[in-house]
Amino acid sequence: MSERTIELYPLPPNWKWMTIGEVTAPVTKINPRETPDEKFIYLDISSIDNRRNVVTEVKSYTGKNAPSRARQVVKAHDILFSTVRTYLKNIALVPKQYDGQLASTGFSVLRAVEGVENKYLFYYVLSRYFLEQLNSFQRGTSYPAVRDQDVRIQPIPIPPPNEQRRIVAKIEELFSQLDAGVAALEQARAQLKRYRQALLKAAFTGRLTEAWRQAHLPDRQTGAGELEDAAALLGRIRAEREERWRAQMRAWEEAVRAWEAAGKPSKKSRKPRKPKDLPPLTEEELAELPELPQGWAWDRLGLMTLGVEYGTSAKSQKAGKIPVLRMGNIQNFKFDWNDLVFTDDEEEIEKYLLKSGDVLFNRTNSPELVGKTAIFQGERKAIFAGYLIRINHFPEMIDSRYLNYFLNSLIARNYGNLVKTDGVNQSNISGSKLVNYPFPYCSIAEQKEVADALDLYLSSIDYLDQIIEQALARAAGLRQAILKKAFAGELVPPS
Repeated sequence: MSERTIELYPLPPNWKWMTIGEVTAPVTKINPRETPDEKFIYLDISSIDNRRNVVTEVKSYTGKNAPSRARQVVKAHDILFSTVRTYLKNIALVPKQYDGQLASTGFSVLRAVEGVENKYLFYYVLSRYFLEQLNSFQRGTSYPAVRDQDVRIQPIPIPPPNEQRRIVAKIEELFSQLDAGVAALEQARAQLKRYRQALLKAAFTGRLTEAWRQAHLPDRQTGAGELEDAAALLGRIRAEREERWRAQMRAWEEAVRAWEAAGKPSKKSRKPRKPKDLPPLTEEELAELPELPQGWAWDRLGLMTLGVEYGTSAKSQKAGKIPVLRMGNIQNFKFDWNDLVFTDDEEEIEKYLLKSGDVLFNRTNSPELVGKTAIFQGERKAIFAGYLIRINHFPEMIDSRYLNYFLNSLIARNYGNLVKTDGVNQSNISGSKLVNYPFPYCSIAEQKEVADALDLYLSSIDYLDQIIEQALARAAGLRQAILKKAFAGELVPPS
């Protein structure tokens, strides 16, 4: 046993404490490169679905191309236990079809000896008791791991073989019932996800506010009415864009004169760039977009801004004056204020300070996370990190919520997938690509109506989603409660 203290609990009669090493057999290791032309199947950590604890995807190699970790010869029903980040529970049984194939040395391969049921051992290493005991043996910070020998010195309660079989049968009976409930919950969650996207599609094709719009459209004869036509809105936006640039130029020219009067070089003040004219949407792009109702129009997103802005690249810290919001803080169109980093840099704070209503776009990460957005509600002073882009839109013409919701719709996500740049494990959508996104312009009054409706419906969906998450968490807790009873001798009557 290790020098670290392991707390053992009382066992029923005829049970005894042993170690994992005492109830498992040694595993053969080979070097497949010694047979360069021989093909083999390779099981590594990515092969395991850690939600269902099964092997799902494997890789094929020849010996000459074998990964350096492909060394352990596995048999059917062996248990693969990942020694890296054990809390992720990358644990699975080896299926029959992979008997005699190779597994990574990142696994402890646990092969039950005679008198020990392999599934009894499998369910035990899935138990919270076993994993919590093993956690204290982890080494490292970025990739915390245990050694194979750490796994094998862990204690395991061993009942007689017949009782092991009855325990396994009872676990599987109860787990089967739980699995049926979990499958129903997962299906409900998938339906909510589809409903969320259906709502967003209805919102940005005008269907969600169709009745409201009909009641507020201008009279065709008199032109009287509350709604501004999209063509008029776009004209106002272009005029506003031009005027804001001219205002920046006037301010810059005044600053230059002040610098020169003070004898300081004017090059210290950067001349504002005139916003570029954006090309109209092409026929090919328009053909991929849904039709819009009367009073709406597709155009480039960049029309609503003088320019988008990348966040700070300065190094942040665990404590400081104000938080630096990062990609991980974006959750469900909003900012999650947990897991924050901070800055004390006054220059960075002044430059990147967020304003209420700012919409931030995640430009770089794994493909499914690129394009996520959130709206800053002014909860507290904050700045934003370099992987995020601020869209400096005109709030009196574009509702922040409307913009935020649109960028999370399938219409926007599908366009993003077309223009994003893919790298190794990461994708990127630059600011220049973001301003060229298509955007459904409509009157500010209808934008607010769309956003109000989405606020109401999506908050209900979020509430139901939380209920499902809580139910799934309870199911996981029940699963662990079953395992706790099983390995304390309380799940089935004694032999």
